[in-house]
Amino acid sequence: MAEVLVMNMMKALSTGALALGLLAVGASAQTSPPPGGGQPLQPSETKNFGDWQVRCYPIKSPSPCDMYELLANKQTQQRIMSVSIAFMPNGNKHVIQIGVPLGVAIQKGLTIESDTYTSPQLHYRRCDRGGCYVEMLLPDDALSGLSSATSPARVKVFAEGKPFEIPFSLNGFNDAHGAMQDLARKKTQTASAATPPAAGDNTAPAATTPPAPAPTPTP
Repeated sequence: MAEVLVMNMMKALSTGALALGLLAVGASAQTSPPPGGGQPLQPSETKNFGDWQVRCYPIKSPSPCDMYELLANKQTQQRIMSVSIAFMPNGNKHVIQIGVPLGVAIQKGLTIESDTYTSPQLHYRRCDRGGCYVEMLLPDDALSGLSSATSPARVKVFAEGKPFEIPFSLNGFNDAHGAMQDLARKKTQTASAATPPAAGDNTAPAATTPPAPAPTPTP
């Protein structure tokens, strides 16, 4: 399976051009299955901005919404890469998940590059049958670099000893980011207001510790 996936990835990327080999399908993206199988949690609200889709989920979470882009092979519709950025209003932090096919060189990690930003080497956190994933807090300089980029960004991975650049679109990035932040803040405030106080307690309710964020699954 790994060999097939990496061969498909290399075939799709051999042209080196986003328009020739890849299709950004954020507006019709499918939610990835959670670790261990089972049905993926479906978003309760979605909004499309260019090649990005903002998704919000019907659960209590520190990051109830994310912005998502899926890159697929135009001919086979097979996923080549997915990028998810979620916002945590409490703490004003962002988390990112980048999913790439099995068969990449795990030890080499990946990098994010644009005309305004180059990340350090980012390490994969886990792999499952759907691919390998970088999952981490997104530094502010990375977010600002992607926000100010004037051309498509790219993720550089390694497979079979060779580097491969997977371009992804930033069309709609800033609008999606603004909408995601607004929706996440509203949903977090609503969830906090709906949490009832303990019996006999007249003080304001404390925030309930939520599960791990749905848009960025953990093993």
